Amino acid sequence: MKEDAGLSPHDERIEKLDPRFLTTLRDHVHRTLRSAILSGRFGVNERVNERQLAEQLGVSTTPIKEALRQLETEGLVETLPRRGVLIRFDANWAEEMILARAALESMIAHLAAKRLTKPAASDLQATINLMVEATRNGAPDDLIALNESFHDQIHTASQCQYLARMIERQQFYDASIRRIIHSDPTEREIALNEHSAIAAAITAGDTDKSERVMRDHVVRSGETYLKIVFKNKEEI
Repeated sequence: MKEDAGLSPHDERIEKLDPRFLTTLRDHVHRTLRSAILSGRFGVNERVNERQLAEQLGVSTTPIKEALRQLETEGLVETLPRRGVLIRFDANWAEEMILARAALESMIAHLAAKRLTKPAASDLQATINLMVEATRNGAPDDLIALNESFHDQIHTASQCQYLARMIERQQFYDASIRRIIHSDPTEREIALNEHSAIAAAITAGDTDKSERVMRDHVVRSGETYLKIVFKNKEEI
């Protein structure tokens, strides 16, 4: 007797892959190198060696080359004849990224205030409540996760598609920088007040205020990032 078309009993033993594991090796390498560059671990105009990077990451040079080409399209590195690949990320570039992100995030906040649903408003307030607790407990890792969740909720509430895709290229913090920032008690309190003000404005449907307080928050936190990454460099 023939089995019915479709899955057999044996096929059920194989689960679908978690989408998180579908990211290519090139993407992993790209993210790792991008994070290292944006965290100031490479100096401006420093030459990077593909073979050394491959050895450090435990991969072949192929994903390194692919990742560097992608980084070059972003302007973070440049390939020059007879000189190789040079780091082009500096304080001025970082400042432009911050201002670009501030512009995008502020417009997303504007639209979130306009399009916010009641369930989304409840979720946003719940995240603020968790931020209050994490701030009191001085838990940087919890605050890092909550900060990302907070902004993701606003992006979702805004129902933006075009702006959301644009802002992906303006993500310049990595976990190490966020941990340094959130380890400072003063910074934690300032960030909590700013996030609370953003949530209140969006929940109230005040589009202009939502736009303004979000822009101010991103610019101020970006200035803190600049001081951490470039404090001992000539660009600042």
